[in-house]
Amino acid sequence: MDYAINQEGKFKYIETKGGEENLLLLHGLFGALSNFEGIIRNFSKSYNVIVPMLPIFELPIRKVSLTGLVDHVAEFVDYKGYDKVHALGNSLGGHVALLYTLAHPEKVKSVILTGSSGLFESAMGSSFPKRGDYEFIQRKTAATFYDPSVASKELVDEVFDIVNDRNKAIRIIATAKSALRHNLADTLHRIKAPTLLVWGKDDTVTPAFVGEKFHELIPNSRLYILDRCGHAPMMEHPLQFNEYLEEFLQDVVAANPIS
Repeated sequence: MDYAINQEGKFKYIETKGGEENLLLLHGLFGALSNFEGIIRNFSKSYNVIVPMLPIFELPIRKVSLTGLVDHVAEFVDYKGYDKVHALGNSLGGHVALLYTLAHPEKVKSVILTGSSGLFESAMGSSFPKRGDYEFIQRKTAATFYDPSVASKELVDEVFDIVNDRNKAIRIIATAKSALRHNLADTLHRIKAPTLLVWGKDDTVTPAFVGEKFHELIPNSRLYILDRCGHAPMMEHPLQFNEYLEEFLQDVVAANPIS
């Protein structure tokens, strides 16, 4: 991708400045910029696409939690002076988007969730990826997708590096445990922003029934479930994902234009 990562104080992010509407992308626990490449490429010229780097590995260890990440996003949005954002999150990033929306509803124009945690997740199955076992980590990463070839060597290498860094591994575990403690079943009815849910029918981390439950609990939501698709629809089916997202955003913007 052509966009450099900006650093201002404690904030690292990319920003395309392609339009007045702010599309905020929040990555997952093992997420990377490459996860959102299709979205950035498609929307960079018509929206101000923003990807803050969540400080999973930079927060003081005592603050490593979902709450710490939500606070970081809130501080970032205020620092940048964004009036309202369309908050899009995959996996843990969806969980962060939901908590941010619940805490700051006045700042969120719409919510987009794909493979989000917050109700049920099985991110690590029965075991944390083994340190030093590249083949095991390759299999675990590939299992995230319906098509294992989506798990590129670059992506597997990123996960391998995290798992084999003791400090990073501790933070991953702490953040995952924090996510499990933040079940949102009793609070999702409070989300009034229009919400788009895009799920993979073959998602083994947050199965399709999770997307259906989100749809049931969030009043103003629409749900799409993609066949032959795992935990990251925006990576496995970027064209279809972008089509759903573009239609949704156009509807939201038409109903609530910038004054």
